[in-house]
Amino acid sequence: MTFPVSRPRRLRRTAALRRLVAETRLSVDDLVAPLFVREGIDEPQPVASLPGVFQHTRASLRAEVSALHDLGVPGVILFGIPERKDAVGSEAWNPDGIVQVALRDLRDDLGDDMVLLADLCVDEYTDHGHCGVLDGHGSVDNDATLELYARAAVAQADAGVDVTAPSGMMDGQVGAIRTALDDAGHHQTAILAYAAKYASALYGPFRDAVNVEIVGGEDRRGYQQDPPNAREATVEVGADLEEGADMVMVKPALAYLDVITDIRASVDVPLAAYHVSGEYAMVAAAAANGWLDGDAVGMEHLLAIRRAGADFILTYLAGRAAEILQG
Repeated sequence: MTFPVSRPRRLRRTAALRRLVAETRLSVDDLVAPLFVREGIDEPQPVASLPGVFQHTRASLRAEVSALHDLGVPGVILFGIPERKDAVGSEAWNPDGIVQVALRDLRDDLGDDMVLLADLCVDEYTDHGHCGVLDGHGSVDNDATLELYARAAVAQADAGVDVTAPSGMMDGQVGAIRTALDDAGHHQTAILAYAAKYASALYGPFRDAVNVEIVGGEDRRGYQQDPPNAREATVEVGADLEEGADMVMVKPALAYLDVITDIRASVDVPLAAYHVSGEYAMVAAAAANGWLDGDAVGMEHLLAIRRAGADFILTYLAGRAAEILQG
């Protein structure tokens, strides 16, 4: 029996046809590169669990961002690794802290030609590894932590950040940051809220990259979202938007594509997704063993995140994806 060729199949016949009718497109404009800058080192340090990713010096960070700019990547997000940590993470708002000096370096180099984002949390800066100041019982004190986030946001804005990105999942963090920024005259500094950040098992390589070890107290499941729950993500997003967030994020990405789709359907602001360290590391490890084509799978991952509804993607694949997309 002979069956007629279907309409969709006719439109898949050549690469040019497939490109013409593609429903979703991935562009270099959709990429943001997460980068780590470390105080007190003389040369970049490779992150063993994130092949191809480094803890940068100030100088190597400048070179890396310049290369990404030349590839057309529109933005980077910085994570700092200080030499000194304390109970409150005070290096997060030190005007001469590692992220602040790195922001000034990049602003001097590139002006407004690159969007400079900075993660806003204190886990990289505290000696206990939690996302806020601890109370006397080992729990994060939400309200006391908001004061620290506000100080860090102003320090980042003073240093030239375009977008500050609070990731601690504290209740009221966006409102506290928006008020502090406005009071300091930084009305144009935008906020990208990690609005739906899940307590995922996929963050392990990231903690290696920022030298974070959680010591004592509750784990982060007390303030990050619980993986079984999708509907509450819309509640978290709505709260952040009411408090003044300009953009919102879902993290991780691949395990939460349904959440990305739900949020896309419910809000009209720009929606980011974080293709996190564990998602990247799994592809890199399998590719290193010859089990799959790392470039092909990586690009498929990014396309899936876009197809789910993300407007842009924070990904350790940004540089390589830009090379592929630019031909």
